[in-house]
Amino acid sequence: MLTPAQIHPAIPMALESIELPGLTAERGQVRDNYALSDGRRVLIATDRFNVFNQHVGQVPFKGQVLNQLTIWWFEHTADIVPNHMIDVPDPNVTIALTARPLPIAVIVRGFISGITDTSLWKQYERDERMIYGRPFPDGLRKNQELPHPIVTASSKAFGREHDHPLTDEEVIALGIQPALWERVQETALRLFMRGQQLCILADLILVDSKYEFGLDLNGDLVLIDELHTPDSSRLWRSDTYEEFFEEDREPENFDKEFVRLWYQSQRYDMDDDLPPLTDDMIITISQRYQRVYEMLTGKSFQPASYPADKRIRVALQYAQITGM
Repeated sequence: MLTPAQIHPAIPMALESIELPGLTAERGQVRDNYALSDGRRVLIATDRFNVFNQHVGQVPFKGQVLNQLTIWWFEHTADIVPNHMIDVPDPNVTIALTARPLPIAVIVRGFISGITDTSLWKQYERDERMIYGRPFPDGLRKNQELPHPIVTASSKAFGREHDHPLTDEEVIALGIQPALWERVQETALRLFMRGQQLCILADLILVDSKYEFGLDLNGDLVLIDELHTPDSSRLWRSDTYEEFFEEDREPENFDKEFVRLWYQSQRYDMDDDLPPLTDDMIITISQRYQRVYEMLTGKSFQPASYPADKRIRVALQYAQITGM
């Protein structure tokens, strides 16, 4: 893991976006996505950081961590479901097959937690007991483990809009066939269980995680986007969880939830305009993300060079990407 003195000089060089000659970008919250004429896609994980669907700055090495950690997870879950990865020509880049994304985000939840409107705890705190079409008993506490993980779905929002919860009936109304939805739920649960098994070996708890699925050109289910990263999952330190839970303290976490809590502590809500991240917070985020990578993979984080633009373009040229 890099020191603050090593991270700070990279802050002004963090990768916000990149233009590839001859190609048109589809920009998500984190990834720049380029469609190629041969059916492949170039996915570039940038350093953009978003909170409550708002861009609040760039975090050096974040994109590299997300990309490399996702590849690690893809390799450890390929027996469960195929993924879209074809090649990784650069630490920030994945060459992927084209898949038609399903119009929902799938979230497996092992604990009742969270502060956003789609989180279990936020809805439970409002005295809702039928959440995502599933009943919940009285008497639960924030960050409590559920009897068994549950699969939920939410809409995919764009811009400043927020996702909203979906019931099984609403998922099917979006055009997902019941048999496909059953398979998606089963696959997501298997991915989550594998994630929990590998996380506990790293002294981490996989609390919940978002999964993105698509259909390939043959109509087969494929895992896309990212997997079990600090952006898409809640990850808690396992050896202090019980103590902190009994004391009604927030768990020690290694995901982006602590940034949401940081803004909340300054009296910002999810619908407020958020100020940019401070340099100290940027460094803290970068270190936490690097630490997760090291804990899970057992490898030291090896930072790629900055500025990243030239490095990425050279890598794509070597990969013979059309249009470069």
